[in-house]
Amino acid sequence: MLNRLAAGDVINLQPNDAIGAKVSGFTFAGLVSAFLKLALMFAAIIFFGFLVWGGVEWILSGGDKGGTEKARNRITAALVGLVIVFAAWAIAQLVGVFFDINIFQLSVPQVK
Repeated sequence: MLNRLAAGDVINLQPNDAIGAKVSGFTFAGLVSAFLKLALMFAAIIFFGFLVWGGVEWILSGGDKGGTEKARNRITAALVGLVIVFAAWAIAQLVGVFFDINIFQLSVPQVK
């Protein structure tokens, strides 16, 4: 059932730690983390674009050896690029496990 607000009710907005919301503004660590996530998504989109482009080139080559080879090289380059991006992601995860630093959240451990 929905809870309805009355005319005099006060709404108290608090930061929600579960989703990482910040009321006070952006932090440098948050911006770097967001940039890294955006870069990974951008790399995945570029990979998909090059993969589709290579596939279309392959289809449109009509059996021409030069066109087929060019398309095959484009698809291979896209796959190699994807492997490099996700290898970098895996290395970042390993760094996080070994040094207890979550690079994608940038929560650096503190000395107690």
